[in-house]
Amino acid sequence: MSARGDHDVCFASAREQLALLRERRLSARELLEAHLARIEAVNPALNAIVTLAPERAFELADRADRALAAGAPVGPLHGLPVVHKDLTETRGIRTTYGSPVFADFVPRFDSLVVERLVGAGAVTLGKSNVPEWGSGSQTRNPVFGATRNPYDPALTCGGSTGGGAVALATGMAAIADGSDMGGSLRNPASFCNVVGLRPSVGRVPSWPTRTAFFTLITAGPMARTVGDAALMLSVLGAPHPASPFAAAQDAAAFAGPLERDWAGVRVAWSETLGGLPVEPAVLEATAGVPAALGRLGCAVRAADPDLRGAEEAFVTLRVWYYAAVLGDLVAAVPEQVSAVNREEVERGRALTGEDVGRAHLRLTELWERMRAFFAAHEFLVTVTSQVPPFDVEEPHPRTIAGVAMETYRDWMRSCTWISATGLPAISVPAGFTPAGLPVGIQIVGRAGDDLGVLALAQAFERATLTGTRRPPDPA
Repeated sequence: MSARGDHDVCFASAREQLALLRERRLSARELLEAHLARIEAVNPALNAIVTLAPERAFELADRADRALAAGAPVGPLHGLPVVHKDLTETRGIRTTYGSPVFADFVPRFDSLVVERLVGAGAVTLGKSNVPEWGSGSQTRNPVFGATRNPYDPALTCGGSTGGGAVALATGMAAIADGSDMGGSLRNPASFCNVVGLRPSVGRVPSWPTRTAFFTLITAGPMARTVGDAALMLSVLGAPHPASPFAAAQDAAAFAGPLERDWAGVRVAWSETLGGLPVEPAVLEATAGVPAALGRLGCAVRAADPDLRGAEEAFVTLRVWYYAAVLGDLVAAVPEQVSAVNREEVERGRALTGEDVGRAHLRLTELWERMRAFFAAHEFLVTVTSQVPPFDVEEPHPRTIAGVAMETYRDWMRSCTWISATGLPAISVPAGFTPAGLPVGIQIVGRAGDDLGVLALAQAFERATLTGTRRPPDPA
């Protein structure tokens, strides 16, 4: 391949790359070499991939090439270079969680997400950067520093799957895994003009976990196109006994076509989810969304869901989770845990049984109201993030549209409130601000309708082509 060909193949969709590999127009080793060249060219300026594992990558690529040459069956992700989030354990490859306590930790096992992706033929490149313990939508930590936005390196890429989003946006990886509690797949996808899917509760089983019955956090796919995210979900979403929620789900349909007829499909358009502050630049960039959905044939009307109780439930259960998972670490080495995470743990420790019980009551009430809302609408469409990418040196926006943000998570309510519903939600590229910064929309579907969410997202993606606008290579 020529240098130009290397560049082009790295920006091809994962499905296009798969076709090249299976037609033997390209070997897995050649595809890996092209991606390693991209990493060498752009990663030093952006800091997206923090641990590179070339020896492991070449081992997996050569295994893929041998299998194809021998006529052996190959997996659905055959030869695709993937980056794994640095919260996701990888056997024999450093996994730090963005924490100085684990700066040199090398697991002896793969998490289920990694096991499934590699088992389906993907080629591990290395680990993508995260905030410390995944806290907040600003990807920076004391081990590796900050990851920068490829559209403007002075700005943040979002988070917590920020490294994965930047790797995809710049052609350093074909696919990336991630996880989402309060927007960690959706927010960086919006900030980097890629696709991030938060699946339905239980759709993607996770292991290891200390909180198997906790429903606010889920693993999920990130990619440059909706079709690629769907293909990943066909691998990640298969049943597994480690999950108490995913015992009987079939994921094969996600690998198939996503086309359908949109005539008369009822879509609710909510600019602000009932009054959240949203920066004018975001509203301007998404102003044409209802018309674009209408041209697909959808019956679009303005409607806000009733999300009362989502804030209380999300915040309460989030800090409960932090106390459960990080409490022992904070007790042992408090000086090596960030102030933000120590505060979350302390808030969780201060909860009463009544607080936690009330949070679950609020979730149930919210679930019932969303059931009623989705009886009248098949989809809800809203902004992904209330702000465009902001200064990489700032931990979080201080104000949105003139409204003060008191904590590092307040500015992400457009995502955290949706997380509380347990419904599938995807961020897909939707527009750019006058300053040239990406903005995504969030498509939310009925309970369990991940396939429908992906289908509408792909139709919107193909109608607008916003996701094809790539960032310049950093100077």
